[in-house]
Amino acid sequence: MGETMRALRLGERGLEFVRDAPVPSPQPGEALLRVRIAGICATDLEMVAGYKAGFSGVLGHEFVGEVVDANGDAPSGDGVSWIGRRAVGEINCGCGRCDLCRRGLAKHCQSRQTLGIVGRDGVFADYVTIPLANLHAVPDGLPDERAVFAEPAAAALQALVQVPITPADRVCVIGDGRLGLLIAQVVALTGCELCVIGRHEEKLALLNGWGIGNTLIAGATSAAEIGIDAYDVAVEATGSEEGFRLARELVRPGGTITLKSTYAGKPPQFDLTSLVVDEVRIVGSRCGPFAPAIRLIHEQRIHVDELIHARYSLDEALQAMTHAAQRGVLKVLLTTYS
Repeated sequence: MGETMRALRLGERGLEFVRDAPVPSPQPGEALLRVRIAGICATDLEMVAGYKAGFSGVLGHEFVGEVVDANGDAPSGDGVSWIGRRAVGEINCGCGRCDLCRRGLAKHCQSRQTLGIVGRDGVFADYVTIPLANLHAVPDGLPDERAVFAEPAAAALQALVQVPITPADRVCVIGDGRLGLLIAQVVALTGCELCVIGRHEEKLALLNGWGIGNTLIAGATSAAEIGIDAYDVAVEATGSEEGFRLARELVRPGGTITLKSTYAGKPPQFDLTSLVVDEVRIVGSRCGPFAPAIRLIHEQRIHVDELIHARYSLDEALQAMTHAAQRGVLKVLLTTYS
């Protein structure tokens, strides 16, 4: 293993691709992974736009890697047993000592680090370190290009963990981007009456091809255009003020708005009084359960192949980020191998 590696870093001067970044050393309880493949998501693009001002380091948090070193034991046994195995990883690293961590809420630890987002280098590099406790094995037979969707699929599943949905419910998913299409798929597994609203007919056609969606609407911007304003749950996955406003219009009194977006710019403006009067719940939703996400991808009950729009080598990371930022583009992948 060399002492330096390639990496895409974000700093004061913006994005910079370097070839002489130091290879990290795993601290006690951590593993060192050689990154095999990584995915660019909306949060990575928002980081460049200033979502987490002051972050300096390697971007990226969606990945498949091969464990090449381990320092200490994993919760399930000897950390050395991970060496040579493919793995994906949860992105939040808690302190392990505070009250939240002890209560199983490490992803909300006040001093947490988050891979490629807060206080810890991410995966747009040849190597990355991550706590052994965060690792999840990739099953044999599951290709890297599917397994790399474990993190966003887990985030999609979190919407169901927080707001149980039954076949009797009427649910609207707003957004046909990378995450919106994954959310629509996991919501469809509940058998509910599902409407998906997006801007791109070709993206919504993917859902049609998978047999998903009772109603697919392209370009609607108001409840009046849709003709329904009594959804039990509205899931907002656009990251735009327009998307939030539409979710508010569509949800019924006593219903729930689930926010799956982060906002790099001006946050949405809304009428707090109307939320009180209509008794509407707003649920923030972030990272979710990896084990079922991996299983559902492996069983191809969550479809991901059609979500891949482009593949680049790590050497082309700057071009890949530019491509991923273009309107209408879904998943762009980075590979560290030829």
